[in-house]
Amino acid sequence: MLQPKRTKFRKQFKGRIHGEAKGGSDLNFGGYALKATEPERVTARQIEAARRAITRHMKRQGRVWIRIFPDLPVSSKPTEVRMGKGKGSVDYWAARVHPGRIMFEIDGVSDEIAREALRLGAMKLPVLTRIVVREDW
Repeated sequence: MLQPKRTKFRKQFKGRIHGEAKGGSDLNFGGYALKATEPERVTARQIEAARRAITRHMKRQGRVWIRIFPDLPVSSKPTEVRMGKGKGSVDYWAARVHPGRIMFEIDGVSDEIAREALRLGAMKLPVLTRIVVREDW
């Protein structure tokens, strides 16, 4: 699963995801892409599950690019622990996804295989998405 090799700080504030994506909203690599339409945190497990679903349907043909990286440490306290005593330890890593952000790009497969692969990948994600196609094709 994806996670940073090292970080400057161990824990981060929760923060809020507001506004459109500042960058990463255009197709750069493939001909088809999965674009987020709402703000949400996407965990490393969800990214990996979507990647597996996409590559399985493509039968390992073509190419898949993952355009998001989980660099946000999300901490949680164990169950049945009283309030106080500091912040919990890092539980998992997540990526902040703004509306308009391209999450996955694929290329090298036919139109119907690409659309179905991205549809299956979108089912694994907690964010509403739409499939984007390169215009010059």
